[in-house]
Amino acid sequence: MGKSWRSLKTVAGFFSAIALTQFGANTSAIAADTVVVRLGLFTESISVTELQKAVKTGKVPGSLQSLSEEQRGFFLGALGMNIPMNIVTLDRLINTQIGITILNDFATALTRKDKAGVQALRAGLVLGSTAPQGLSILSFIAAYPSKRLEIDLPKAFVVAGNLNTAFWRTQQFMLAIAPQLDPITAHPRTPQIAFPFDPSQPGSGQVKILNLSLNDQKRDRKIPVDIYWSTAATPDKPVIVFSHGFGSVRTDLRYLAEHLASHGYVVAALEHPGSNQANANLALQGKTRVMQPQEFLYRPQDISFVLDELAKLNQTTNHPLQGKLATTNAMVVGYSFGGGTALALAGAELQLEHLKQRCKKNLTILSLGENMQCIAQELPENSYQLRDPRIKQAIALNPTTSLIFGETGLTKIQVPTIVLAGSADKTTPALTEQIVGFEKIPSPKSLVGIIGGTHLSVKDPSTTLDQIGQPNTPISGGEVVGEQAADVRKYVKAIALAFAAQMTPEAKNYAIFLTPDYAQFASTAAFPFRLITQIPPDAMAVVKEFVEK
Repeated sequence: MGKSWRSLKTVAGFFSAIALTQFGANTSAIAADTVVVRLGLFTESISVTELQKAVKTGKVPGSLQSLSEEQRGFFLGALGMNIPMNIVTLDRLINTQIGITILNDFATALTRKDKAGVQALRAGLVLGSTAPQGLSILSFIAAYPSKRLEIDLPKAFVVAGNLNTAFWRTQQFMLAIAPQLDPITAHPRTPQIAFPFDPSQPGSGQVKILNLSLNDQKRDRKIPVDIYWSTAATPDKPVIVFSHGFGSVRTDLRYLAEHLASHGYVVAALEHPGSNQANANLALQGKTRVMQPQEFLYRPQDISFVLDELAKLNQTTNHPLQGKLATTNAMVVGYSFGGGTALALAGAELQLEHLKQRCKKNLTILSLGENMQCIAQELPENSYQLRDPRIKQAIALNPTTSLIFGETGLTKIQVPTIVLAGSADKTTPALTEQIVGFEKIPSPKSLVGIIGGTHLSVKDPSTTLDQIGQPNTPISGGEVVGEQAADVRKYVKAIALAFAAQMTPEAKNYAIFLTPDYAQFASTAAFPFRLITQIPPDAMAVVKEFVEK
């Protein structure tokens, strides 16, 4: 350990010297000693010494007593949160595409008077990581190359919330493991493979949409459903059910529903009334809770109810979908919170004992996805089994899994499963929410990695219009959406169609598109894609190392 520590200190000194020379020889004497906090019209100057004292005592400076109790807790938690990254790893990270996004996120928290540029931010991070306690928001502030640092507090809350511990660990993991997951270096390519057709292209069917409003009288729950289908629909293809994300709408994967429908599949995209956008809007107005804990149980039950209703439609004389709905042979596709819903329907057991212990601790360091899962701690039982045997395959896009399924809940999945992860996802960070959980899922399974993909990259552009041009939002900062994410959606269309086809007589024709070779073929400069069916043992050792930190 002595040699490696001396080596690390030497490297740290080297990077520190580089950072210092970017601002001149006297930079070390120009570190921040005063922070100006802006909250609307309110402005307050606070010394770094006061901030350091606040972290030690757990009490905010007197000048910030006007903050709400929640804001004060978040302020102290974010200020003292250590970022688990040494200087060597940090330097590698901030020179990547994701690193530049992180720097831009930090920039949004600075006021217009203090836009010192990316190099100043980079220097603050690099020098801050050499502090005895390691890199934290506080050590970054203390190392920032300016005597005075002006921060827009509301925006700083957003940045700190997005850059959670799980996100930083994901970036560490990706940097450490990237060579092993690169098919070119890990598995030199065989001669060029000729792919028979392009599964991302639309099918021959003309897509139609049938809008239904279903009422589950037993649970007093009204469920809107959009049925996507086409003249190409046949009963030998599975019904596909979509589960949207938290605070979202049933059209958040519309492009995918239309694509699958054009190829003859019937897609039912439903809306979960207790965790949709309408409910989120009411919560913002203070008229309801963000979400009731029962929603973790109701969501899978919503999908089971919709399958029941579709089975009735299949028997309805003269209905356009009569005889075309294979409801006993269904596939579920879930996004974000809906990804967790999909896994529960596939057999994953909700296991809440560890969650209830974990969620009693400081939530500041948790991601938004983890915080949302903590709502389940109010459920009375410690385990729930919500599997629907009609679900024969599952796709979970950026799912939440870290807390809700406990240690062994995912081992109970009984159907072929695809899990998709975005390396730049701050809402449901890949390492904790997808990669760790994937290892527990029984085969057959696939893990799809979108290098550079963010949480909203897989969503329909119509549902991410408010993210375009926004460097940071309360949902997730630095989102890659719209036309910038077109390559991601194209790949998602291809693998979703190929996976659905595994439940049809066309399975062999589509199997080639569910391989690492096709992932490499479909990759672009902006988004390298990866597909693996198991995490290599040496990579898994790295996973465990980061998770146990």
